[in-house]
Amino acid sequence: MTAELLLYIGNKRYSSWSLRPYLALAATGAPFRTQLIHLDAPDTRRNILAVNKAGRVPVLRHGDLWVHDSLAICEYVHELFPDAGLWPADRATRARARAITAEMHSSFAAMRTSMTMDLLGSRPGVGHTPEALADAARVMELWREARARATGGPFLFGTFTIADAFFAPVTTRFTTYHVPMDDVSQAYVAAVQALPSFQAWLDDARGEPELPDHK
Repeated sequence: MTAELLLYIGNKRYSSWSLRPYLALAATGAPFRTQLIHLDAPDTRRNILAVNKAGRVPVLRHGDLWVHDSLAICEYVHELFPDAGLWPADRATRARARAITAEMHSSFAAMRTSMTMDLLGSRPGVGHTPEALADAARVMELWREARARATGGPFLFGTFTIADAFFAPVTTRFTTYHVPMDDVSQAYVAAVQALPSFQAWLDDARGEPELPDHK
């Protein structure tokens, strides 16, 4: 029997890093399970350290293998399920997809800080610092450039890839904080949030309690 894929995640309402590998796993069609580690609880630190000494979620367990970091998990899932198309088949397109994913992984600190993910929140204008809006503008520039080349679907490179998984939490930030968007970005946000896997995650988030620090 194939070893179980178990993804340890934080609260679905708030954990942007957990959402990314969840969407990638869902896109493969393979069975997997999630295990929630509640954030901001007295035992949160202990529970996370039990699965990742780096003290972060998400973490993927596959048999005896433990993989932490969202991008590393997504790359591993791509190697497990190469036919799922989690990276574009064309080498040059794949390079562009990896480049913007890496930029998302390592950049946009102002936007992350000023507009934290809250799937159920509505905070028009909150967090609209010049630095955060500059980050948002750069994100939309990446989206427009990718979509200008894309064929075969509504996502950044046509069909769904890891790049879309990485930008999915940003789409929620733009929704929550009412960031002004151009038409291309609005269409892209709608496509990502219409994914059945995203909707399933959102439904689960609705059943979670609001954390005090996020009110």
